[in-house]
Amino acid sequence: MGNEARSGRMAKGRRWRAAVGVALGGCALFASSAAPAAAHGGPAGRATEYVSLGDSYTSGPLIPRQVDANCARSDHNYPSIVAERRNASVFRDVSCSGATTEEMWRAQGANGAQLDALRRDTALVTVQIGGNDVGFGSIIATCARLGAQEPAGDPCRRSYTSSGVDRLAVDIARTAPKVDRVLRAVRARSPHARVLVVGYPDLLPDDGSGCFPSVPFAAKDFPYLRDTEKRLNLMLRLVAAVDGARYVDTYGPTRGHDMCKAPADRWIEPLQPASPAAPAHPNARGEQAMADAVLRALGEEHGRR
Repeated sequence: MGNEARSGRMAKGRRWRAAVGVALGGCALFASSAAPAAAHGGPAGRATEYVSLGDSYTSGPLIPRQVDANCARSDHNYPSIVAERRNASVFRDVSCSGATTEEMWRAQGANGAQLDALRRDTALVTVQIGGNDVGFGSIIATCARLGAQEPAGDPCRRSYTSSGVDRLAVDIARTAPKVDRVLRAVRARSPHARVLVVGYPDLLPDDGSGCFPSVPFAAKDFPYLRDTEKRLNLMLRLVAAVDGARYVDTYGPTRGHDMCKAPADRWIEPLQPASPAAPAHPNARGEQAMADAVLRALGEEHGRR
């Protein structure tokens, strides 16, 4: 038993080193580049109790109808759509705008610690977290400010790599163990739940093109920021695999509907939204697309049982 335990720890350590190496690597990483992980078991069939954990990409700020002003939570966010389609008999959505991994254990205004929503008989848990740990908001603000000063260059990339190390890649690597801690806590509180880690949707053109001034980033910063988001998603996929959770790719299904597209075609709003949504966040169609991705993942799992 001792040798088996040591072997397990060593195998997990190797996977962690791979995850951190990916986050620190200089190559462009694609959201579809790793094989999906199988989720732990749990009762077959439809979920009877579903808990949603996450940040503003989950809660759906400004999307009608807002049902929680403290957390900017919509009743048309992707968890609400999933709960309705899955006929969840109990649904607790505690996602909250601005949440980091720390808010899994810490109250956020009137929103209690998100992990407190879990029960031993919870059947389904979705988790979308990590963007605020990396600093989505400050990254967007910094790159928009620098882009306005030098729209043809790559001032944002230069700023984040001025020390010779990509600080955003380092932040993603540092976020990996935080997400791992969240998933381990979810498993401890809801040992029979099907746990899905939901990735982030396609925010910027996948081909690396830009759309200044609609999205005021410098032309050569668009591919850098695209690759940074892909690196974040790949880290989430690898951590999910380490912890036995299912990763849900929302980048692929939303590709081509980024914030640079025309209002009729975009599912992510730019910094000056035309549809009810927070800047650089999914609108109602984006939340529907993420819900469809989660439902497809659940359907695939059910089909394998």
